[in-house]
Amino acid sequence: MRVFHISLPIGIVTSILCLATPSFAQDLEPRAYSSSPVGLNFLVASVGRSSGGVLVDLSLPVESVLAELNSLALGYGRTFSLFGLSALATVALPYVWAEASGQIGEATRSVTRSGLADARTKLSVNLLGRGALTPAEFVRTPPARVVGASLTVAPPTGQYYPSKLINLGANRWSVKPEVGASFPRGRWTLEGYAGIWFFTDNEEFYTGASHRQQDRVISLQGHLSYTVRPQLWIAFDGTWYSGGTTTVDHVRKADVQRNSRLGATVSFPLRSGQSLKFASSTGATTRLGNDFNTFALVWQVSWL
Repeated sequence: MRVFHISLPIGIVTSILCLATPSFAQDLEPRAYSSSPVGLNFLVASVGRSSGGVLVDLSLPVESVLAELNSLALGYGRTFSLFGLSALATVALPYVWAEASGQIGEATRSVTRSGLADARTKLSVNLLGRGALTPAEFVRTPPARVVGASLTVAPPTGQYYPSKLINLGANRWSVKPEVGASFPRGRWTLEGYAGIWFFTDNEEFYTGASHRQQDRVISLQGHLSYTVRPQLWIAFDGTWYSGGTTTVDHVRKADVQRNSRLGATVSFPLRSGQSLKFASSTGATTRLGNDFNTFALVWQVSWL
């Protein structure tokens, strides 16, 4: 087994779905379309923590909603040639421990949950760039501008109770097509992505007899990273997302989201093809939904 030093996008394995909001749109994934040689395998394990307030619809009789989530995620990825283009397929499975509390009238209520959240699979293809290269060819070829596209699918594999309002799973399919571009210049790399989340309906929404629909969510990301040396880099991250208005039993809610987040990611090399990443992010503007501070530690090993 030959080890190899390549970065897997951190957002692949650190995303969690919580409460009833499209938190997938909050992803921050620096170097999501970075080039890698074909035949490279990745194994990733991450731990994460998110905590903060949840801004809810003012028409709801709930105030001062706070939530805390701790997660453990495992992921696997492999690069391959797709019609001569460089492609990456990944799968991630998170387990979440969550606690939420809020004030209903004069009473404070709290709930806890633990279990699997919705899994996620992703296929990304670099349409322009260095193409599908062997490890030897990859080492000899200098970095180039990359234009890529991806499709992320989140099946309803997470824990879900129709009789509960707060769940770890969404009980629906979520799909996000995305395009992205990466522009290297010396040690600096500038990246930008644009994607749209689409959701199927939840036909067993609280209390199990309701029908819930959700509008698409537009998601934009931007990243600026600096490479100190191979596998040692830092990235400054930002995302903005809008949409997600819900309709429950033909009643349209006033819960559209227009939020933004800022964060940073640091990657450190370890020996034998391993690396360690630390990522943090916080809400910059939050109109509705999660206003979390999030931290994640990710260990990765890669081999040919």
